[in-house]
Amino acid sequence: MSTWRDDRNGIPPWKERPKCHCGYRTWLQVWTDPLPQGKQGCRFFKCPDIDDDFKACTFKQWVDTRPVGGIQYHQEQERRVRQQQIRLKAKEDELTRRRAQLGEREAALKIQEEQLQAREAKLKMEEEAQKVRNKDPAQSSTSDGRNKKGKFLRFTQ
Repeated sequence: MSTWRDDRNGIPPWKERPKCHCGYRTWLQVWTDPLPQGKQGCRFFKCPDIDDDFKACTFKQWVDTRPVGGIQYHQEQERRVRQQQIRLKAKEDELTRRRAQLGEREAALKIQEEQLQAREAKLKMEEEAQKVRNKDPAQSSTSDGRNKKGKFLRFTQ
């Protein structure tokens, strides 16, 4: 039969918690600092009266001599880090691919824009040439006053 000491998330019953020097029942905590080495992940009891700035009671009692499932915990963390690195690498590759596609699209759009400007310029020139060709012969300025057939036009005052 397993007890709360065997279960990493187990919480001891109130009556099983030791009393500190102040006479209070202690809190169960997990050591998170990397120092002292080998204690990270270990559980311990501490006085509830301990303050970060002013330590009235320095009671501390270790529950675990080494981290519960410490090796598995570190292996699991390493596995998660590797998975995250793989995901990040995949996202980085996707961004690189999308940047390349975007560059290709921008180049294609620039070429299309240049072609459009060239067509517009050509159409403008053709339009001006068409205007010159379609000018009314009566409005043309011939020096001798003849029309296209060679006959003289009559001018009245």
